[in-house]
Amino acid sequence: MRCNQYISAHFSYPFSLSQSHTYTYTKIEAKIIQMGILSLISGWPGPSGFGSASTAEQVSESIDASALTVIITGGASGIGLETTRVLTMRGAHVIIAARNIKAANEAKQAILKNNDNAKIDVLELDLSSLNSVNAFVHTFKALNLPLNILINNAGVMFCPYQLSQDGIEMQFATNHLGHFHLTNLLLDKMKETTARTGIEGRIVNLSSIAHRYTYEQGIVFDKINDKDSYSEKKAYGQSKLANILHANELSRRLQEEGVNITVNSVHPGLIMTDLMRHSFLRMRIFKLFTYIFWKTVPQGAATSCYVALHPDLKGVSGKYFQDCNEYAASNFATDYELAKKLWDYSQNLVNSLQHS
Repeated sequence: MRCNQYISAHFSYPFSLSQSHTYTYTKIEAKIIQMGILSLISGWPGPSGFGSASTAEQVSESIDASALTVIITGGASGIGLETTRVLTMRGAHVIIAARNIKAANEAKQAILKNNDNAKIDVLELDLSSLNSVNAFVHTFKALNLPLNILINNAGVMFCPYQLSQDGIEMQFATNHLGHFHLTNLLLDKMKETTARTGIEGRIVNLSSIAHRYTYEQGIVFDKINDKDSYSEKKAYGQSKLANILHANELSRRLQEEGVNITVNSVHPGLIMTDLMRHSFLRMRIFKLFTYIFWKTVPQGAATSCYVALHPDLKGVSGKYFQDCNEYAASNFATDYELAKKLWDYSQNLVNSLQHS
């Protein structure tokens, strides 16, 4: 069974604070989670002036993005599609990177039907294949376009155990490794763009509160492909943890270089989309009992649009956001040594796969 690729919502759910067999919450973390749940239920705005009830249109109101070119992975459905729609509404030129070209072109036409001035291109990308990532970047660079913003939005969730085309566990391969390689290959273009235009570049990684529910070591470097110990939920949490660690380490490296590019990660919230195809019935039942936690798609896309566009975040980098406000991530997610280890592991893995 193949995972449904590039569905753009990133499911997460309220975790019991008693899950000590997987993760030991500190008192501070437990308090933060409780406060986040209260904020989610109430919809109260945070310090940014926005909250869980804010929509992508609201957080980007009056922002002129006409000078910006954006790549968004998984931008043809779910919150990715809403992010694409709102970014084009604000004038940005958006390149949808999608595995399903037919669906992506249909999404493009749907947006153009309501906004004939929308600037949208569609390029093929299968994040589970490093060769596909290489081909996408080659095609994009041939267009001779600038690149101001990269939104690593696509993902798969709760897949039955399977390996990618490159022989890597599918959730780690798609959610982390493909985006890691894509980002590295596009960095030169982003650096060139910001140096030439003076406009700050931004990279946004879509993570999830599910990054707190991972394996005991955080990242199981020595058992990434181990079938016997595989847990579809922990493997998803591991990949979402990797998204934050990737963003943090890249942010650190770019700051050391003095490059005008920020890198942040976001938790979009709990939204029912096709990403849940492997547990659809179970999630439907779960939603009946947890309806107060769920967001609409426009609300789910708000944090991505806020972090990608809002002028208040100029110079803000290496942070984790939910409900359009900075939020504390887990101890694993803020472990700088773990971030460095993941970077080296990912780079070595990509190099080995490229030369095999």
